[in-house]
Amino acid sequence: MYRELGIYSDWVAAAGRGESFPVAHPGPETQRLVRDVLGFFPPEEHPTDLHTEDRWEQDGLQGEEVSWSVGYGPRTRAWVLKPAGAAEPLPGVLALHDHGDFKFYGKEKIADGPEPPAAIMTAYRQYYGGRAFANALAREGFVVLVHDVFPWGSRRFPLESMPEFVRQSAETLAPSASPLLGEDEMAVYNVAADLHEHIVEKYCNLLGTTFAGVISYEDRVAAAYLESRRDVISDRVGCIGLSGGGSRSALLAATCDHLSAAVIIGMMGTYGGLLDRHVSTHTWMLFPAGWPRHGDWPDLAACRAPLPLLVQYDLDDELYSVEGMRAAHERLQEHYAEAGAPDAYTGEFYPGPHKFDLDMQEAAFAWLKARLA
Repeated sequence: MYRELGIYSDWVAAAGRGESFPVAHPGPETQRLVRDVLGFFPPEEHPTDLHTEDRWEQDGLQGEEVSWSVGYGPRTRAWVLKPAGAAEPLPGVLALHDHGDFKFYGKEKIADGPEPPAAIMTAYRQYYGGRAFANALAREGFVVLVHDVFPWGSRRFPLESMPEFVRQSAETLAPSASPLLGEDEMAVYNVAADLHEHIVEKYCNLLGTTFAGVISYEDRVAAAYLESRRDVISDRVGCIGLSGGGSRSALLAATCDHLSAAVIIGMMGTYGGLLDRHVSTHTWMLFPAGWPRHGDWPDLAACRAPLPLLVQYDLDDELYSVEGMRAAHERLQEHYAEAGAPDAYTGEFYPGPHKFDLDMQEAAFAWLKARLA
């Protein structure tokens, strides 16, 4: 019996899934399958109409706010952070914000800009050891790009554009929502945006793409911008993210030809390990339509092996079963051994719930230094 399916638990076997999903081995064929499933690969993958909006220096860092167009919707807003006084080009890292059922903000969840962070971020950053990890990463000697992605922050859908039943449901549910979603209008927006994601995925399906495909495209646009900067060593660019940011990291690693290393935190397990009670808690980013017919989530993440990959697992993660995480770890080990580079994959297991705490950050930063610096 699957707890979230109850009397429909036999549906899993009827669909031919059970605990078994096909194995998609690393290499060009799996990369092609990923692209076909994601379904959003415009011919030009670079930002247009670039603007520098602001510059500042504080706490040992130089910062810039930049904006660009991806070709649709509102402009993308991003922060670039690097050590103050850096004279030579540095390796670059895309710090990818999480999902968190919190779409009112994007980059602000993991980075500090020129103004003090919103009060809600003090509580929200409990997932990050209480700090803006992107700023800490920049102090380690990287040019760090933190951008809003569809549909978060500057890229979010206006509340008034959502269907009336979504807005009404959000107003009813917001008072009992997690305090980490904010208060009043912010909480209403975050609840509404979470409900609205299902509608966005319907539109994606209608348009022949996926929520995951649109997001990975926008992350590739951001990667192209970071690589183009004169203060970045263009062939030393990596990415890192927790939770939904870990999904983005996996998707970027699978689809970006120029990436040099990827870090996935708190977003790795097998699909079979999700079936009992872990499907409802996840974003559509983890379920690009049709991919389970070809392979499992760790297969997607490893399709560009021997690309250096670090995965950090939380043993008490409420989003994954321990069995599913360990099975994914073994599958990744097998893929990298098959690619002739077993040492290019590192899996680390930490006690505790879903998080990217200070110990995990220090280990991830050191790993990125070893691969990019």
